[in-house]
Amino acid sequence: MPGPVIKAHEKYEQDCNQCHDTSDKKQQGQLCVQCHDHKNILDDLTKKTGFHGRLPKSAQTDCKHCHTEHKGRDATIVLLNASTFDHSKTDFLLKGTHEKTSCDACHKSEKKYSEAPSDCYSCHKKADVHEGKQGEKCGDCHKSTSWKETGFDHDKTDFPLKGTHIDTSCAACHINQKYKDTPKTCFDCHQINDAHRGDFGKKCESCHSPKKWDEIHFDHNKKTDFPLYGKHKKASCTSCHTSGDLKSEKSKKKLPKQCYGCHKNDDSHKGQYGKECKTCHASESWQKQKFDHDKKTDFPLHGKHTKIACSQCHKGNLYQKKTSAKDKKSTDCIDCHKKDDVHKGKQGDECNSCHNEKGWHNNVLFDHDFSRFPLIGMHAAIQCEECHLSAEYGKTESDCNFCHANDDVHKTRLGTDCATCHNPNSWETWLFDHDKATDFTIDGAHEELGCYNCHQTASKGKLKASKDCISCHRSLDIHNRQFGRHCGDCHSTKSFKDINIRALK
Repeated sequence: MPGPVIKAHEKYEQDCNQCHDTSDKKQQGQLCVQCHDHKNILDDLTKKTGFHGRLPKSAQTDCKHCHTEHKGRDATIVLLNASTFDHSKTDFLLKGTHEKTSCDACHKSEKKYSEAPSDCYSCHKKADVHEGKQGEKCGDCHKSTSWKETGFDHDKTDFPLKGTHIDTSCAACHINQKYKDTPKTCFDCHQINDAHRGDFGKKCESCHSPKKWDEIHFDHNKKTDFPLYGKHKKASCTSCHTSGDLKSEKSKKKLPKQCYGCHKNDDSHKGQYGKECKTCHASESWQKQKFDHDKKTDFPLHGKHTKIACSQCHKGNLYQKKTSAKDKKSTDCIDCHKKDDVHKGKQGDECNSCHNEKGWHNNVLFDHDFSRFPLIGMHAAIQCEECHLSAEYGKTESDCNFCHANDDVHKTRLGTDCATCHNPNSWETWLFDHDKATDFTIDGAHEELGCYNCHQTASKGKLKASKDCISCHRSLDIHNRQFGRHCGDCHSTKSFKDINIRALK
């Protein structure tokens, strides 16, 4: 006897054959199984499942490899260390929170280890928030990492989860843990979120997608005969589709497709430009006009005309039937700018003879050289207003003295025909040859005289003076005109004392 057997085998201690087959030691393991009710262990060994079925083949038939005997009445013959036991050798692999769970949480002290349940519900019945309504196969939906982390594949149902439905909690759709007969149409769940209040019907999926309500996938260009361009793309559906017109196929109203049908109240022209808005406007913006005035009319817009409003020129109804030539819009400048004519009609109606579309005062085209007063010298550099004191240019005098009376140092004693001596380049630049310009030669004592010695009275226009000596020397005539008015017959211009003797003979 190697030693006392355990207390449970005490009554067989003297009957060695009860446990030992002396003829074949390899059969000892079978004797153990035959004596003990280990049907479950036999099944594991046969099916190679469970802890015993996964042991090495040598250990499967040699029970004493783990369960020793003859160690005393109180000896422990089950050599299992819970801290080092490899649970992966069993049919219940520890995953998630099970890895951190204590052994006695699943293995009760009054039961064998192999009797621990392997299904979720046996341990977690008290934690079942569904109260048994979803059955006992918790693993179909939940994962071992956390109750909140579900592993249920909703795509295998007849309602695959897409978009925001993926992140939605189960309770949001399955009220009170009711999973059967859950509605599958958008409207059944989202009626409270329907901003259209049912006016657009119940087929939310026609326009919206599961990603989010604001992301509309309805292709208006392909599914309707009114493609959306420009600002129509950004307009809300309710801007055009009023209450109830999309509720059902039968109640659908035919919306106007012409601009004026929707934008009548936006027509700042009050209908005077007709109803063909697209002739001038584009869908991008009312303010952005596309009408090409240069190509579609005989009045191209240039200069300031490009920036003015249509109503500045077009006062009446463009589409009203014209009954006469008088009703047609004129392209003459004066017809629009008569009130702007500072010349008061004195310069005629051909405004474009001098002005252009850039501005009334911008690069005036009038060529003064073709007038009766060509601009040369300093005149070419002065402003029009220097000479033309009013807009009635034709009334302006061409005489120099008309403008330069205040500059006349001669006080008109040399006449008002300034151009006789001066030229437009400068007052200081002047040239007058008395001998050539007149028939009164300056010689003798006359050479030392100034102009005013002879020309003493004011005169207008071209200066006219007498050539007779007596006109200037009347007070010096000692002959009292007995010898006539022609002093030069006897005297010379050098001196009165210089007498021509031959004339006396």
